[in-house]
Amino acid sequence: MKFPFYIAKRYLLSKSSQNAINIINIVTSVVVVIGALALFIVLSGFAGLKTFSLSFSNDFDPDLKMEAAAGKSFRVSAQQLKDLEAIPEIVSFSQVVEERVVLSLKNKHHIANIKGVDVYFREVNAMDSIMYVGNWINPNAYDEAVIGIGVSNLLGVIAYDYGSLLEIIVPKPGTKSITSSSKSPYEKVKVTTTGIYRINEDLDDKYVFTNIELAQELLDFEINEITNIEFNLTPEANEFAVRDKIATIFNNEVIIKNRIELNDALYKMLNTENIAIYLIFTLVLILALFNVVGAIVMMILDKRNNMKTLFSMGTTVKQIKRIFFFQGIIITVLGGLLGITLGVIVIYLQLEFKLFYITPSLPYPVELKFMNCVTVFLTISILGVLASFIASNRINRTFIANS
Repeated sequence: MKFPFYIAKRYLLSKSSQNAINIINIVTSVVVVIGALALFIVLSGFAGLKTFSLSFSNDFDPDLKMEAAAGKSFRVSAQQLKDLEAIPEIVSFSQVVEERVVLSLKNKHHIANIKGVDVYFREVNAMDSIMYVGNWINPNAYDEAVIGIGVSNLLGVIAYDYGSLLEIIVPKPGTKSITSSSKSPYEKVKVTTTGIYRINEDLDDKYVFTNIELAQELLDFEINEITNIEFNLTPEANEFAVRDKIATIFNNEVIIKNRIELNDALYKMLNTENIAIYLIFTLVLILALFNVVGAIVMMILDKRNNMKTLFSMGTTVKQIKRIFFFQGIIITVLGGLLGITLGVIVIYLQLEFKLFYITPSLPYPVELKFMNCVTVFLTISILGVLASFIASNRINRTFIANS
């Protein structure tokens, strides 16, 4: 094993008698470096975009969300609330009432979700970080609301516009027909918009936040009737253990989802895109590593006389194959390590000095992850082994004898 590796290093470092082969070896090494560099930068860039995309929903979504297993709502007792407070891994939790409603202003209408929240909601979700204009609802005020910038644009809502109050409309429970009664089949309430939040395009036109008492009265809920409870956990909390404790308190009649399950479609889309990008650039690497095959074949042809001499001195065909097999591996491994090193430098410079921007105020998000280094190194090493095996397999006893 040492002998073939030693000869492979000598062949790699020594200049060939033919200048074209030296140029081919240099080009091959550069291609491998650029391929590793490109794959690492793409993976780091996509990791940054993924984190950036999820950061908006992470500020908005709780660590855990509990819903009724059957029906839209459930009742929670005072004892159950005390039992939840006794779980040490739960920092805080908030009771929520959520339902589809119609928002109306000046003959403009929009379907959204009313989300009635209690005073602890801001301890569970970082709402202050997503407020765009105005203030969060006053917990002591009954008729205040916070909407997304999408709703604001659609309906023309302005914060603290007391002359144009936003109207929230919901069908009365049990109403089957608009003409079935002389009374209105809808419950309506007018609210003052105190603030406008901004997260992303999907969420900005989805919610209207009010105090939980208003939502319960509007939906004809009892005072202890809610649709879900949202939880904020300690950083070191065992999620599975906490879920079991919560489920036990509610007799396993609830569904508990974590942040990934709440954004299942988004996570699947991002992961699918990540795999697709990786496969596309791996295909590019495969094409680039054909240069390695070509370079080894050219080296084999250039060293035919040397191979015949080695064979005459007792070197086996297997050992001669290994010489060029190791040569290909050395080229790809060293090129891959150099490409990864350069990639780490580029990503570090982007993180520190913000060299590239998506917009004048938003630097391109990247993420320096050790796993990306491992992925690139393993990918280029495996492909390099295959390329070296294919090229070195050309050598056999007949080929050496005819040299």
